[in-house]
Amino acid sequence: MSGSLPIARDVQALRSAITAWRAAGLKVGLVPTMGALHEGHLSLVRTAKERCDWVIASLFVNPRQFAPHEDFERYPRDEAGDAALLAGAGCDLLYAPERSVMYPAGFATNVIVSDVSTPLEGEFRPHFFGGVATVVTKLLLQGLPDTAFFGEKDYQQLLVIKRMARDLDIPVAIQGCPTVREHDGLAMSSRNAYLSAAERNVAARLNHIMHDTIKAVRAGEPIAEAEAEATRHLIAAGFSSVDYVSIRDAETLAPIADLSAPTRILAAAWLGKTRLIDNMAV
Repeated sequence: MSGSLPIARDVQALRSAITAWRAAGLKVGLVPTMGALHEGHLSLVRTAKERCDWVIASLFVNPRQFAPHEDFERYPRDEAGDAALLAGAGCDLLYAPERSVMYPAGFATNVIVSDVSTPLEGEFRPHFFGGVATVVTKLLLQGLPDTAFFGEKDYQQLLVIKRMARDLDIPVAIQGCPTVREHDGLAMSSRNAYLSAAERNVAARLNHIMHDTIKAVRAGEPIAEAEAEATRHLIAAGFSSVDYVSIRDAETLAPIADLSAPTRILAAAWLGKTRLIDNMAV
């Protein structure tokens, strides 16, 4: 228990609570998180509360989606603070399993989603989506909520999870929710806390340059030229490097030649040691 928010530490406790709610005819929503919560996460909880009777948030910093050189050890952790924020947003239960619950001794299964996980993030973080798909599969099967809620800020991740749930016949609806942004347009992220004051001032340029790129391609600029120009603008704005700025099919993330189908612009760029990602509809 943390304040007024009950905490389940294992699968049995999670399923016991859900079984009781289901017996009462109630709909259950799940918001998976790695903690370090911000308004983006809390907006997911509030949306889940609007659409479901009871809402569970999970808190698990998943080691399988971090490469050895990435920030697993320094990833911010504050369970008590997160629990208080969740309670204030209307969450009914926090599921916070230990690593041994999610990955017991001898755990040997990985969920790999092909195609949509291959480009973009898949090129720069090839370990990432296997870790995400595996832990989300476990979370969905451990609780079998009616609906699970994910932010569109991690757009490619959302597509991977939708494909995974569909392909594996997991009876949970996957609901994407709009990206929540700071006053200057920067997409909210737990990793924004890593930015220095000077880097934080530069960070908002990512959003603005993406908007300018959308305007350019809508006005007829060839997609490849607009992508290259956006990369140049990001470096000029102060980003230390750019992994990609790419305009893709919104459903498959395949490269496109024109805007005849629903389209998404996605970007990943570095400020010092902090990697920022963003996306928006074209």
